[in-house]
Amino acid sequence: MPDTIFVTGASGHLGQAIISHLLDSQGVAPSRIVAGSRNPDKLADLAAKGVRVVKADFDDPAGLEKAFAGAGTVLIVSTDALDGAGTRLRQHKAAVAAAAKAGVKRLAYTSLPKAETSKVSFAPDHLGTEDAIKATGLPYLFFRDSWYQENLFMSLPQALKSGQWFTSAADGKTSYVARDDIAAAIAGALANPPAGSATYTLTGEEALTRDEIAALASEATGKPIQVVSLTDEQLAGGMKAAGVPEAFIPTLVSFDTATRAGDLATVTQDTATLSGRKPKSLRDFLTANKAALLA
Repeated sequence: MPDTIFVTGASGHLGQAIISHLLDSQGVAPSRIVAGSRNPDKLADLAAKGVRVVKADFDDPAGLEKAFAGAGTVLIVSTDALDGAGTRLRQHKAAVAAAAKAGVKRLAYTSLPKAETSKVSFAPDHLGTEDAIKATGLPYLFFRDSWYQENLFMSLPQALKSGQWFTSAADGKTSYVARDDIAAAIAGALANPPAGSATYTLTGEEALTRDEIAALASEATGKPIQVVSLTDEQLAGGMKAAGVPEAFIPTLVSFDTATRAGDLATVTQDTATLSGRKPKSLRDFLTANKAALLA
């Protein structure tokens, strides 16, 4: 069916949420949705709802082409292969090529803000994928997703325990947005696509500094946090001393570098426009997750 929507990574948090919003918020018939995953056995609940479930392994180009056959729109949810060996971009390019060979009508992709210039270490993977999609000549939808509010679980719980949040972000701001709000926005665009191509930057409704975020977290939990400003080198050294695997340290530090450079500070109304609802504020997110932050 030319109006079929194929979602890769359907067993992941974002993929699951997108399909949920396609079915519920957007009222897309299950027969129009295909859920792809390396582990289709994990998608029995979707199959029970009438969604077609198929194996979609980015390391199996021939299998991908077969899986994509007949799809109208294919959403490539970016993989988590951050091994520094080019695996992620290779996987994405394989998916793009397979979709083009399968004759799909439109490609969609989950990218990140300012992919052309961002100092996030894996930004080139996203830009390379966007370029590969453009090279097919097919209409495309790029969803440049800002940082998830859920990403704060990587730093805030420890900061609340110790009372200190070590960062090299300086006064840089981040427009955090809930993963579910991003999923709702993507589902809205997939269900009601524009006539041609479009690039959306999906953000929250405000960009905040580390000090402002710490103040909100303290307000929500009753625990004080002192933001401690470091250089990138000092931050990397602290991570190494804390036992963070060395292979991951450059990527983690690049998040603060990018924040300091303003790469994650963009604020748009795309999330609200596409989803038809107001995005959850960071204050509300922190309040709702008080117990998890203090666990």
